[in-house]
Amino acid sequence: MRRFELTDAQWEQIAPLLPPQKPRTGRPAVDHRQVLNGMLWILRTGAPWEDLPARYGAVGTVSSRFYRWRKAGVFDRVLQRLQAQADARGDLDWDLHFVDATVVRAHQHAAGARRSGAIGG
Repeated sequence: MRRFELTDAQWEQIAPLLPPQKPRTGRPAVDHRQVLNGMLWILRTGAPWEDLPARYGAVGTVSSRFYRWRKAGVFDRVLQRLQAQADARGDLDWDLHFVDATVVRAHQHAAGARRSGAIGG
C-alpha cells in the first residue's frame, strides 16, 4: 500500500457505504477502492486529472465516477454515516470536531501586495 491510500481498516468501513461494485449491465466496473484512491490522490495533490498516475486506472473512469458520485450525493451519505457511526461509538466530541471546507480566495492586492505606481511603492 502506498502512503495516503486507504488502509484495509478504512476500506472495510467505507466499502459497504458505496454503490454496488457490480453494474446491472455492461462490463464489470473498475475496483471502487482503486478508483477512490485515485480520487483521493487528485484531491490531496491538487493536480489536474490528466496527471493521475496509471495505477489508479483510466483518467476518464476515475473522473467520471467522481462527478457521478458527487452529483448522486454518495460522498455526503458516506460522511454522514461515518460520523453517525463514530458518534454512536462515542468517538466524537462535537465541541472539538468539525469540518470546515470554506475557501476564501483573494486577489494578491487584497493581501497587501504592492502595486506598481502605488504611492510609496
